[in-house]
Amino acid sequence: MGIQERRERERERRRQQILVAAKRVFSNRGFNKATMEDIAKEAELSPGTLYLYFKNKDELYASLSLRILQYLMIRLEHVNAEPLTDAAQRLKALKSAMYDVYEFDPLILINMFHMQSSETLKNLSSDLLNQIESLSRSSLQMMARIFEDGVRQKMFVAHHPNAVADTLWSLFSGIVLWETSKKTIDNQKDYLRETFDTAFEIFSRGIMRQ
Repeated sequence: MGIQERRERERERRRQQILVAAKRVFSNRGFNKATMEDIAKEAELSPGTLYLYFKNKDELYASLSLRILQYLMIRLEHVNAEPLTDAAQRLKALKSAMYDVYEFDPLILINMFHMQSSETLKNLSSDLLNQIESLSRSSLQMMARIFEDGVRQKMFVAHHPNAVADTLWSLFSGIVLWETSKKTIDNQKDYLRETFDTAFEIFSRGIMRQ
């Protein structure tokens, strides 16, 4: 292994160390109360070291979303690659994939949904913003492909597939945020799976041709 390769591996290891620490801090203190100094202390690094990897707290917060978006892409690729007989079966596989994404890392998914509706995106480097936009766009296009196939097979109502994908993603994010807020108030209220099942059933009936 060359010197340059060792340096790159060490840099990536340190970057992951910071991300793991940031996740713990954001989980315990919330985004608004967390500081770069808190994260540096959790990572056992100096605050100055953090700024060598992330220009501000917003960028560190947003970088956590890349992992969940990458996993979403993997799951959607699997859904589109499965040898299913029709679009209705692929739609059921999509539902399972979306819930898998939630279970993969609930905290980061919730943070990502909050980030998408905040000013955070305005404070990111162009490179990071482009990565987030590219992964998000590709994921929605893969979802849209399922609805496009359903229209082609004359199983789904002929709505624009991109609009249908946007609608489903909005439905999913809204349920995750709403059910999470309810659970914050009362830890016994954990109905996310049941609520998503119900919403997905209603959504599916709405796009199916009679």
